[in-house]
Amino acid sequence: MRVALIANAFPPLRTSGAVQLRDLSHEFRNHEHEITVILPSSEINHSWLLEDVEGVRVLRLRAPRTKDVNYIRRTFAEFFMPFFMQRNLRKSPLAKERWDGVVWYSPSIFHGPFVRSIKLASNCKSYLIIRDIFPQWAADIGLISKQGLIYFFFDAVARYQYSVADIIGVQTPGNLNYFKDWAVGENRRLEVLQNWLFDSPPGESSISLAKTKLARRKIFVYAGNMGVAQGVGTFLDLAESLEARLDVGFLFVGRGSDATKLADDARLRGLNNVLFYGEIHPNEIAGLYAQCAVGLVALDPKHRSHNIPGKFLTYMRAGLPVLARINYGNDLIEIIQENNVGRVSTVKDQNSLEALARELLDLIDADAGVKGRCRALYLKLFSPEMAVKQIVHALEDKAIAI
Repeated sequence: MRVALIANAFPPLRTSGAVQLRDLSHEFRNHEHEITVILPSSEINHSWLLEDVEGVRVLRLRAPRTKDVNYIRRTFAEFFMPFFMQRNLRKSPLAKERWDGVVWYSPSIFHGPFVRSIKLASNCKSYLIIRDIFPQWAADIGLISKQGLIYFFFDAVARYQYSVADIIGVQTPGNLNYFKDWAVGENRRLEVLQNWLFDSPPGESSISLAKTKLARRKIFVYAGNMGVAQGVGTFLDLAESLEARLDVGFLFVGRGSDATKLADDARLRGLNNVLFYGEIHPNEIAGLYAQCAVGLVALDPKHRSHNIPGKFLTYMRAGLPVLARINYGNDLIEIIQENNVGRVSTVKDQNSLEALARELLDLIDADAGVKGRCRALYLKLFSPEMAVKQIVHALEDKAIAI
């Protein structure tokens, strides 16, 4: 099958989304499908750039800058992005290329017009991978008002992209209900598509905890984006409450709107059990986690949608149990508790989170099987092979007419 994969992120970017899409494209290739990744870029000087990235054909199309700019500029840039991509695709060597299916990844919510143009030109079906129900989550945590024009604008854009899809894959059963009205439309298919991640043995990491003040401690690690949607600050409070335990340390690795603020806050508090590092290459993650004991998962409790962060997969792959502070009702709660791979808090009470952290530390000491359970869960649910088979099956399903 000839597949076009439309995305916003791909290596050399180091975000979890870029890593997921790299792994997905590699698995398509491993199953002998012809995969072409198409994404916007503000970094190239010409209309297009066709290259080979780790054995995958990647077409970068010039588009306005959307990262590291203010929200207003980003919104305008993302709105016009698909139209820039359409124009520059026509200038590229792939202008007349035709595909058997088009797959795209959300976020972003703005790819709808570009996907529609490819879908019509190729007379093929489209599969939308939803990892982030926006603007719903932004309204849930109070970033925008559900009654405001901003929400209605983003909601209209999101609903347009849903209308372009023949198949939508959400990441947990709890998100199926959000799309129940969409699913009643003719020739539409709604399903759960679990997140995925390639298996990767530990390698070298540029961060060596043995050379730091956290040497020989049990490390709670958070690696990933540190923004308003995550609420990572609660773990800084936890670090302060456990500062007297000289066998415990906290490590924060990544970038985001709150990263600098959190690091400054830790310095102001004089916390001796905390370290901050900038973003590292995804290939170093397994080596980093091999030095740690617990993975931290944070989602703002005001979220109402269900979310399984990519970092949760990386923790399970590494055999790290998790300490999670997430929204009540999230499907991730059941996954963690049923498989006994960590502890979960859904309340703001810091004493409760501290108690769970101490409980988890005791579990690590007493239960030698916890690492094996984490690995087993990863292998059962989060294989990229299963994701590719499911996507291809849906695109080939004759019951869904174009």
